[in-house]
Amino acid sequence: MSTDHHTALPAARPRKGEMTTVSDVRYRLNRLFNATSGRCLDVAIDHGFFGERHFLNGIEDLGGAIDALVAAAPDAIQLTQGQAPKLQAHRGKERPALVMRTDVANVYGAPLPDHMFSLMIPEPAKRGVQLDAAIIVVNLLDLPGRPEVREACVQNVLDAKADCEKYGMPLMIEPLVMKPVDPDGSTGYTVNGDLDLILPIVRQAVELGADVIKADPTDDPTDYHQVVRIAGNIPVLVRGGGRVPDRELLERTDAVLAQGAAGIVYGRNIVQHPNPAGITRALMAMLHENASVDEAEKLIA
Repeated sequence: MSTDHHTALPAARPRKGEMTTVSDVRYRLNRLFNATSGRCLDVAIDHGFFGERHFLNGIEDLGGAIDALVAAAPDAIQLTQGQAPKLQAHRGKERPALVMRTDVANVYGAPLPDHMFSLMIPEPAKRGVQLDAAIIVVNLLDLPGRPEVREACVQNVLDAKADCEKYGMPLMIEPLVMKPVDPDGSTGYTVNGDLDLILPIVRQAVELGADVIKADPTDDPTDYHQVVRIAGNIPVLVRGGGRVPDRELLERTDAVLAQGAAGIVYGRNIVQHPNPAGITRALMAMLHENASVDEAEKLIA
């Protein structure tokens, strides 16, 4: 395998003789990131939480999808509190770590509703502990013309962080900047890859107390080192977004890893793939064995 990629640092471990407290999140982060590469592949299949029919493609039978993914062995699977038991019922210490989604919003449909919200489950970190999650995740949305949703998200993050401090639960914040909707209302909000908009919201997520950042790719992948830099020492995982051809997905992955990303969070590009196990193998090889795009592509078949 090729060895020319930047390798992210492994999750922090206590130094010899260093005291830790119940609020120390590093033990759970050690379950999320690969011990050798320091990277993570998180497969997001929490889309049903948002109440949109088109989000269910490929995960109609979620139990079957989870079983297939467990067999493919990514580092983590992202689920809600209602579906997490389907993962945690699998026996054995090698099962993927649980990344637990804690907030729900009605921002993805078209036409958009008159009233928009972002709500978080009660005591999210406590619920994460009960379900043996490695980390919980909450959105930080920036929707043009909807400052009340941004305010609700900031409050969710603040509440989640306070709960995380009680239980030693790491917090993943997902800062998302959206493009304005079409005036005719035919399409909803879509992802905005503008670097100048991504940088400040990623930094805000860090300032609010993120232990891990889950962020959108930039329009130009070669800019992504700026996102990594603005996050400081907080690991940045890159979202996958909508379904794209295999080669495009692998090239994008290669680019963001070379720019210093600590991993990826892909959902539809895995569960809607005709060979979910194959694409998972390919992505894991890129993350943990520094496979090239060509080498990874051969693992899909």
